[in-house]
Amino acid sequence: MTPTLGEQTWSDLAGRAPLVILPLGSCEQHGPHLPVETDTAIAASVAREAARELARDVDVLLAPAQPYAASGEHEGFPGTVSIGHEALRVLLLELGRSLFRWAGRLLVVNGHGGNAPTLADAVARLRAEGRDAAWWACTTDSGDAHAGRSETALMLALDPRTVRTERAEPGRTEPIAELMPALRASAVRRVSPNGVLGNPAGASAAEGERMLETMAAAVRASARAWRVLPDGRLEAGHMEAAV
Repeated sequence: MTPTLGEQTWSDLAGRAPLVILPLGSCEQHGPHLPVETDTAIAASVAREAARELARDVDVLLAPAQPYAASGEHEGFPGTVSIGHEALRVLLLELGRSLFRWAGRLLVVNGHGGNAPTLADAVARLRAEGRDAAWWACTTDSGDAHAGRSETALMLALDPRTVRTERAEPGRTEPIAELMPALRASAVRRVSPNGVLGNPAGASAAEGERMLETMAAAVRASARAWRVLPDGRLEAGHMEAAV
């Protein structure tokens, strides 16, 4: 069972200084076939599984997921809700400052790549203030940038009823490095009219389950080692043998 912040009373927390894991996602379009909660669902699942296993030997609590973040590049599509980078920075700072009145450590598990620069900045500020915060990014080795095979597989594993497989289609499939100049110069919709950067073909729930297990194991190992890099990310820890 995963220990959650929401189920605690203040007296449950008296005298403790737990590690709090905060999933950070987004509310943004993920092509015509994936739900706008995709990034949040992935971050929440990885954080939940990591917390469940960590709870065997670490005082840890899973905080409610934060679903609104910086997704302005996707605002050309209905369903996207972005608070922008400045608001995200303030939100993370104030969440962290408040949590650290009683928590010992804070780990933000990030599911949306667009949050990363602001997340790194906010965590660096918290650390400069003497607060032991860090972050970790949900990434896979697939190379798909957005709503392609990896995210489709992950959502098939998490909640297949939310995946509109009949609508799945490729978008722009060039390497993300080749697309970055165009993405920086304009919104995603001008680069990929269907909102997909990759190809969802071949995705399966089994593949998604393996990705989720790998990411959760990486969070667990990194949280146990707790070596924070200069940009506030956790350094990869030694993975458990039985993953």
